[in-house]
Amino acid sequence: MSERQLKKYAGSCHCGAVRFEIETDFPELTMCDCSICRRKNALMVKVHESRFTLLAGAESLTEYQFHTKTARHFFCKTCGIYPFHRKRVTPDHFGINVHCLDGFDPTGIPVRQAVGANMA
Repeated sequence: MSERQLKKYAGSCHCGAVRFEIETDFPELTMCDCSICRRKNALMVKVHESRFTLLAGAESLTEYQFHTKTARHFFCKTCGIYPFHRKRVTPDHFGINVHCLDGFDPTGIPVRQAVGANMA
């Protein structure tokens, strides 16, 4: 069995104001059933903050928090796209919207259904 290699991936919002880079081996992808994730229908990969770099657009981001106000959901002020969020349970990690990654194809990567709707 071969070991997965960490690779760098570039990503952005739709208008390109927010640009970032991640490093991951894509062990799995996640879909969450909490109220916000269900509505934004994002497919996410979990990345430690040390493997995430915001390249441009900090001033173009707006933040949304709800419920416990632990998770920090970021959106581009210009195009409205959700590129990433700081996770609630593991706040030293980001949930990256893989649909914002340049040329990325999620085919073949296992998808785990996260149960966020019942988090109290």
